[in-house]
Amino acid sequence: MGIRLILLRVFLSGILVLLATSEPSEDKLALLDFAKNINHSRALNWDIRTSACNLWIGITCNHDNSRVIAVRLPGFGFRGSVPSNTLSRLSALQILSLRSNGFSGPFPSDLSKLGNLTSLYLQFNKFQGPLPLDFSVWENLSVINLSDNAFNGSIPSSISNLTHLIALNLSNNLFSGEIPDLNVPSLQLLDLSSNNLTGNVPQSLTRFPNAAFSGNQLAPEVSSPPVLPPNDEQPKKKSSKLSESAILGIIIGGSSLGFLLVAVLLILCFSNKEAKPKIQKKPKKELPFKKEKKAISGSQDGDGRLVFFEGCNLAFDLEDLLRASAEVLGKGSFGTTYKAALEDATTVAVKRLKEVSVGKREFELQMEAVGNIRHENVAPLRAYYYSKDEKLMVYDYYLQGSVSTMLHAKRGEKRIPLDWESRIRIAIGAARGIAHIHAESSEKLVHGNIKASNIFLNSQQYGCVSDLGLATLITPIAPPVMRTAGYRAPEVTDSRKVSQASDVYSFGVLLLELLTGKSPIHATGGEEVIHLVRWVHSVVREEWTAEVFDVELLRYPNIEEEMVEMLRIGMTCVARMPEQRPKMIDVAKMVEDIKKVNTGNRPSPETRTEESTPALTPLAMEIASSSIQQ
Repeated sequence: MGIRLILLRVFLSGILVLLATSEPSEDKLALLDFAKNINHSRALNWDIRTSACNLWIGITCNHDNSRVIAVRLPGFGFRGSVPSNTLSRLSALQILSLRSNGFSGPFPSDLSKLGNLTSLYLQFNKFQGPLPLDFSVWENLSVINLSDNAFNGSIPSSISNLTHLIALNLSNNLFSGEIPDLNVPSLQLLDLSSNNLTGNVPQSLTRFPNAAFSGNQLAPEVSSPPVLPPNDEQPKKKSSKLSESAILGIIIGGSSLGFLLVAVLLILCFSNKEAKPKIQKKPKKELPFKKEKKAISGSQDGDGRLVFFEGCNLAFDLEDLLRASAEVLGKGSFGTTYKAALEDATTVAVKRLKEVSVGKREFELQMEAVGNIRHENVAPLRAYYYSKDEKLMVYDYYLQGSVSTMLHAKRGEKRIPLDWESRIRIAIGAARGIAHIHAESSEKLVHGNIKASNIFLNSQQYGCVSDLGLATLITPIAPPVMRTAGYRAPEVTDSRKVSQASDVYSFGVLLLELLTGKSPIHATGGEEVIHLVRWVHSVVREEWTAEVFDVELLRYPNIEEEMVEMLRIGMTCVARMPEQRPKMIDVAKMVEDIKKVNTGNRPSPETRTEESTPALTPLAMEIASSSIQQ
């Protein structure tokens, strides 16, 4: 026993040593000192007790986790000067991105200790003053982006010593003086626009487009024709007279040759038209939305930045979002939702709101109310963006898609149906989420847009509601348009005047949708349009028959009682009078009790096949072709 105990202690000690050596302890202390000595509005999950390489937001380590090699902290709301003797202690650092924050003060001089730095991104901050004279200390730098700050003075000529430099962006600063001769063969992207530069563009930089130098006070290039040497010697006059026969021959020959060429060209044109069918030019795909460059740095009624909520571990900003590739996930009454794939492999869902009728303050208050809701059955709002022209909301992306897609997409022989167990989990989760929403803000908060396309599956495969709290922000929708959705309670004639009782009605429609497999508004074999609630009422009035239930559910045994109980709950929720509907907390309890109706064996949920991914389209244009972004 004693030997075993000794061996166990040795084993545990070895594990502890291994864990200790696999963490960059000195780098962790430097990063913690940095975070402790500067204000920031977004929370960092950095803790000495956790792994910096695996858990800390914005941190990347090398292959053996012995050193930190990248720090990416865009849009964290940092304010003030970069604390000295903090980041400069990360001697193995290769990538430093502090863009889109509120850093101020001079260029951090102690960054000169980072000799391994290859990429430096400080754009969209409030830095000021001159740049270091000697850039040679960063001999490995390949990308420098210091744009949109208040740097002044001259551009250091030592930048020309950076033999690995690929991209240099110093635009939108206060640099003055002449442009140095930056004869760097490796340089591919250059932007010196919108400064106070004077003089001429050096010959070594004339290969770059004019846009790279616009917005300065540079002398225009003089393009004079080449000067020919004087010719003092008079050429000898030659006789220009030709005989009449020679002139006539030239005219006839030239005319014949001209007619022949025209005939050949006409034959070729007609033969090409007959041989080649007309090719229709594909229309260019419309961009989801456009952003001007100035929108990034701020607008009249927005600060040009994404606002993240506490606990969000996403490390990106509006620039990343604008560069992301995207596909449309759906278009609803409140806006269009996109799947955005960021460059760092993060995927998020971005909702672009339309026709927002409230001002900035009211919008922000509603976003705060929504963003502070934390529940496993409520899709968390991760961030939002407000400007005069654009209002965006950022959510997690759910790979399995919405409940609407699961229920209605591609019904046919090859379809794997949504089984009964999964439908119960969807109903239970959605009910719990809505009940939690109703309990928030002194029971005044309303979802306002409950439908199958706004329900997803969480990690436990229970329903998870999204898109809450938008109804009060949007310009009222005309009643004929609004009612076509099929989820609206009959008393709601203004999309902004929803209530918790109308949420209960919408949830009841969702239950009927899960039971019947039919959309809230659907067409029969002819042109007749059927309203789901009215149709279910008509069937139930006749008799409680299997006609009301989805044919895909008939294959599962021992679920009849459970389906009838869910039908009863759904019918109670869609009562015409609001006061006759139960509270959502009671509805959640009733739905949870469905599982107790029949304790027999249920079929296990079946695995869904992943559908093919549509082609990607860009989420937004690059801010400018010459801008350099990380």
